[in-house]
Amino acid sequence: MTEEHWDDGVYISSIDPGTNFGRGRGFLPLKYEHTVGCRKDETFDGCVGTPDSSTHGTSNGINCDTKRQGSAKGRGGSRGGRGLGHGRGGRGGRGGPSFNDGGGHKGRRGDSGVTEKPREAYIPPEPVDDDSMFVGGISTGMNFDKYDIMKVNVTGENVPKSIQNFEDSGLRQLLLDNIHKSGYVRPTPVQKHAIPIVTAGRDLMACAQTGSGKTAAFLLPIIHMIISDPKEAVVTTEHCEPQVVIISPTRELTLQISNEARKFAYGSIIKTAVVYGGVVSNHQIQRAMAGCHILVATPGRLLEFVNKGRITFSSLRFLVLDEADRMLDMGFMPDIERLMGHPTMVASDKRQTLMFSATFPEDIQRLAGKFLNNYLFLAVGIVGSACSDVEQHFHLVPKFEKRSKLTELISQEGGEKTLVFVEQKRTADFIATYLSEHNFPTTSIHGDRLQREREEALADFKSGRMGVLVATAVAARGLDIKNVHHVVNYDMPKTIDEYVHRIGRTGRVGNRGKATSFYDPEVDAPLARDLIKILHQADQDIPSWLEKDASNVVSMSSYTHPGRFGGRDFRKFEHQTDGSASTLAAVSDGSYSEPQPLEPEEEW
Repeated sequence: MTEEHWDDGVYISSIDPGTNFGRGRGFLPLKYEHTVGCRKDETFDGCVGTPDSSTHGTSNGINCDTKRQGSAKGRGGSRGGRGLGHGRGGRGGRGGPSFNDGGGHKGRRGDSGVTEKPREAYIPPEPVDDDSMFVGGISTGMNFDKYDIMKVNVTGENVPKSIQNFEDSGLRQLLLDNIHKSGYVRPTPVQKHAIPIVTAGRDLMACAQTGSGKTAAFLLPIIHMIISDPKEAVVTTEHCEPQVVIISPTRELTLQISNEARKFAYGSIIKTAVVYGGVVSNHQIQRAMAGCHILVATPGRLLEFVNKGRITFSSLRFLVLDEADRMLDMGFMPDIERLMGHPTMVASDKRQTLMFSATFPEDIQRLAGKFLNNYLFLAVGIVGSACSDVEQHFHLVPKFEKRSKLTELISQEGGEKTLVFVEQKRTADFIATYLSEHNFPTTSIHGDRLQREREEALADFKSGRMGVLVATAVAARGLDIKNVHHVVNYDMPKTIDEYVHRIGRTGRVGNRGKATSFYDPEVDAPLARDLIKILHQADQDIPSWLEKDASNVVSMSSYTHPGRFGGRDFRKFEHQTDGSASTLAAVSDGSYSEPQPLEPEEEW
């Protein structure tokens, strides 16, 4: 007997162990851990997946570790309808002669004769435009006062004086009202310094710890300056001419910034639009061409519209690159350079350019000479370090014991929001299925989910309908999800910077949080030395076994240097916040490191 159903887009199966599996059957109940899974170099005629191997069944000799593959007679990925009456196919399941998978999901056939990843004609719901957008605003924690003792370093010429509170910031009253409605009480260190720098008309490169209020640090002064010096939004039937362009690396962060911009600009003339992949492009561009002061975008979709002449930069006043280091990691820098070199792009001395991130490696700073004009460098705290409000725990957990350890941890949380990070998209669905079967309401977010599903999953987690979110790196950067109590690294990331960003989803704006990491010495040893530095900086206990592991390996540090205050201004200023030093010329050879493989969720 086989019972199967769908729960929040995740296929859940309960199969009697006596069931005779047909060709290509791909799912087995997760409790049967003894089952042999697919290996990379093997093919099976009736492969059975386990949570820690492939979940994707196959037949006719197709390699079982290929993502979302299934034959006309076999099981495909974790979503889809039945193909030709012989088991469940993935969305546009590959390998069979049927172009329609039988479940209403048609795929596009590629040059190789297999169907490509399908696209849903998704139009997101209209955003709210009333006081309800302020519900669930910022909630500062008991440790918020510790922000006042963070060391701040500003380098460059003629540094403006910092502010101490919003009331004396010079911001418009409408903004102050919206700041109050949003739950802000007083500015964080990055806001105290960035707001006067931007309102003074200066370019800025700013880096501060995750959860320190960087988004408001650039949105508030930009909106203030647009209101103070209003210019009509250009409305044409041919293209959009935004006055502000904000670029971020992921769709989820792009949506979040757009919502924050709408919130702060509420009650003003300012119009905001957003463009990102996975949504019907005509819908997005039509909204933007109806008039747009602020445009928030992912690099790929923005470049697409710019190349088609649907977006131009002729009216640009402000350009913001958020999470700039992540864009380098994801391979977006060539796209950014194409945007900067577009014929309609306003010259750097005719616009303000702002770059924000939690880390700023020298690779990024070398590029700043191209993009910024006589900029100031702002560093808050120990850049590249973890927030001290996050209690970090490490457990030695072999690969095949991770699932049981995860259920043990979640059962101890008492319903608190838990964000689980994994390295592979197929693992995200498997863990979500496993936890759902163990009565923990769980959803997942990753690049193989349709945009509608991604937005629904995030909304379910934010609202508390789902207490656990299993995610790939798409959720590691910038996302501000209220009341995330616990972050679990089911799989450790490959770099220490990514670790810092992941655990930064909890312990935000003075709230306490907890991060638990499953450490497998066979895989994670290269991170050991950097993890010890992070723990030492946060004044937290270091496991003796981690110190021993670190002594046995050569550190494979990422490009930042944990422990060095401020990440260091690449131009080697010795200038402090009192305004007493001269400058050295910025170095810019246009080089940058080899990007990491681009996540498919941002390719289309």
